[in-house]
Amino acid sequence: MKGLFRKAVALAAAGAMVSMFTLTGCTQGGSTAASSNSSAASESGVQLQIFAANSLTKAMDEVQALYTEQTGIIFADTQYEGSGTLVEMLGGGAYADILITASNGTMDAAEEKGYINDDTRFDMFTNELVIVSALDSTLEDVTLEDIASGTYTLAVGDANVPAGNYAKQSLSTTTPPCWISSDGAIGKECAGTDGTFDGTPLAGKVTEGSSVGNVCNYANSGDVDLAMVYSSDVYRFGNVKQVGTTPNDTHKSIIYPAAICAGSNLTQEAQDFLDWAFTNEDAIKIWQEWGFELA
Repeated sequence: MKGLFRKAVALAAAGAMVSMFTLTGCTQGGSTAASSNSSAASESGVQLQIFAANSLTKAMDEVQALYTEQTGIIFADTQYEGSGTLVEMLGGGAYADILITASNGTMDAAEEKGYINDDTRFDMFTNELVIVSALDSTLEDVTLEDIASGTYTLAVGDANVPAGNYAKQSLSTTTPPCWISSDGAIGKECAGTDGTFDGTPLAGKVTEGSSVGNVCNYANSGDVDLAMVYSSDVYRFGNVKQVGTTPNDTHKSIIYPAAICAGSNLTQEAQDFLDWAFTNEDAIKIWQEWGFELA
């Protein structure tokens, strides 16, 4: 990861300072150091603003709380949206220090438009695309071929939701195809954004959601029989069950890239957080508990 090793000395020094504050606080009560650090961060105006893909919500909240506890750095109201929406927000003039999207395609768009510092970009997480149903559903061992039979109703993300893009890529590989790309490309070769379900076995049977949360809710409520989301979403929402997994060779690799935003006024602080989030053992445990694996 770019910037990781050159920050090692700085991180070690920061850790030493935190330890020193902690030792001082122990003489006055266990929470004194954390309270003192948080207060100092507030007074200094160090407040990181993160734009992150919806699927990172719960894991990121826990990681940020741990970072604040350890360093005193605080966070603004982290924005969790579909990755495409986050890029649109930056294009509309919204301020952020860090952008983490759920696909390379959306980060590519941010890079092409000059919204991020290119040399800070790196792949942070990987994920799996799975098929889910309501908790009380009797369905199990569902495959793409089962979906292609046209027997079931389905929910996927819309064009702004990377999980939906990956789902459409996979659905374009079935026989007959369940989704047709506007440029005729199939599987990994298509973007999964522009196309149609019309003329396929799923015509009139697909509900598109503006977030993976909505997609999961459609399945949980029984509005649809099945939904296609990330494996981490099963951990995050807990109101659906996994009944199948899509083959990795039917869609692009699911990567969560991260980068520092071009307009950030806190590039050093942003880089320090990213380096810590990628290497700290406790942070890594949190990511993994919510279904994310380091890339």
